[in-house]
Amino acid sequence: MAEAVTARPYWTGAIRLSLVVLPVRLYHAVDTRSEVHFHQIHKASGKRVRHQNVVPGRGAVERDEIVKGYEYAKDQYVLLEPEELKAVRLESADSFAIVQFVDRNEIDAIYFDEPYFVVPDGDSGLEAFAVVRDALRAEKKVGLGQIVLSGRERIAALQPCGKGMLLETLRYADDLKKAGKYFDDMKKVTVDKDQLGLAKKLIEQKAAPFDPERFKDHYENALRELIERKLKSKGRRIRAEEPEHKGAEVIDLMEALRQSVGRRGGTPKTSAPEPEEASAKKASTPRRPVARSKTRKRA
Repeated sequence: MAEAVTARPYWTGAIRLSLVVLPVRLYHAVDTRSEVHFHQIHKASGKRVRHQNVVPGRGAVERDEIVKGYEYAKDQYVLLEPEELKAVRLESADSFAIVQFVDRNEIDAIYFDEPYFVVPDGDSGLEAFAVVRDALRAEKKVGLGQIVLSGRERIAALQPCGKGMLLETLRYADDLKKAGKYFDDMKKVTVDKDQLGLAKKLIEQKAAPFDPERFKDHYENALRELIERKLKSKGRRIRAEEPEHKGAEVIDLMEALRQSVGRRGGTPKTSAPEPEEASAKKASTPRRPVARSKTRKRA
């Protein structure tokens, strides 16, 4: 019985070896959730900085207004619609056919990219899964083929991994820069035999089986310790400002409407005079006598 996995599979399909078909599920073998992640915060308000899709000269645009474009010349693009991109996606997206077996050490480490755990999809193909896994382990080989992940066809290597298997995507030769471009200018050096012997001796002394548990992410650990210290010491913290009151929004809207009426040729109301101006106007205007009523209403 395959072990229960609650995570959502990254890919579901079949491994094909000649006439053998293995229904499988692929899961990301790398977990980045434990990494410390930061947000960009506006110092003054404490609010997160949000990124917008902006077109120079036009401002922010909606996501549905954006399409993919290939730059074939400076500032010149051929546009590709989502339907056109979908039409060229490969139909082999649901299978991984093994076409060759090689020793893993024949594949240079620079080609390895992303690892995925391979798990049987149900019990029906479990026996065949185990046969292929154990055969690869016995022969110390990996199976090579191509698989479509996220719409792109990748080279992949399949090998045993505990009770399951591991599929690692490989980079194409065209994906890699040419090493000669960086190494050709290095001056040739004649290595001293005694120094070489000492270096070999040092390697021999420090040789040991690979144990990833021996290596810790010191920077990640230091970040977590720093954050813990700041939390315990009540270091500088910030809380996002409360949203503006609705009243302020109404005032801004009314002002915008007034300005809009004025711009469209309407006659905006004359603004009230400033206090000093009103006082001067009042002083320069002769006062008329106020007629008093001859009769008073009795209380």
